[in-house]
Amino acid sequence: MVSTLKRTLDLAGAALALVLLAPVLSLATLAIWLSGQGPVLFRQERIGRFGRPFTILKLRTFPPAGGPPTRLGWLLRRSSLDELPQLWNVLRGEMSLVGPRPQLACHLPLDCPWRMRRHQCLPGITGLAQVRGRNLLSWSRRFEFDLEYVERRSFLLDLTILLRTLPVVLSQAGASAEQEVAIDADRVVPLPAGFDEAA
Repeated sequence: MVSTLKRTLDLAGAALALVLLAPVLSLATLAIWLSGQGPVLFRQERIGRFGRPFTILKLRTFPPAGGPPTRLGWLLRRSSLDELPQLWNVLRGEMSLVGPRPQLACHLPLDCPWRMRRHQCLPGITGLAQVRGRNLLSWSRRFEFDLEYVERRSFLLDLTILLRTLPVVLSQAGASAEQEVAIDADRVVPLPAGFDEAA
């Protein structure tokens, strides 16, 4: 019953968001295309439910050849607009609106058993960690919030997180694009600092 409600919320929420945000997404897409920094969409392998890999979609925020994000890229990251294409991941059933953020595929073999429990549910666009500090949290603290969500997940909790996400995004609270740049690099990256704090 809970899974049915969650999937209904995902489908309805993602479809509605794509319709309402279509003008914003179109403008962002046009701006990236006009900047000449390569393909508009950035694709990267991430880990989904039960450890299955999938391709996450984002708006491109840095040049394909490498280097720091463009000025437009920083704006897209700080406003979280670069995450909008993941609504398509939600419609395809690879992600949920709410859940642990999907980790890089190259980090999966290094996960300890208790952290593997994060993969018991679909990864999300937003989650407990995103409304409780976002990038200002240590990696071990983010994992703790992810596991708390897995243990407590419910339709009501998802609604609560979604309602709390909007003001967090609008205020850019806890946004720190610098911490996320390496993760979206088109290459295998080392574990972030603090990843093994709670191993």
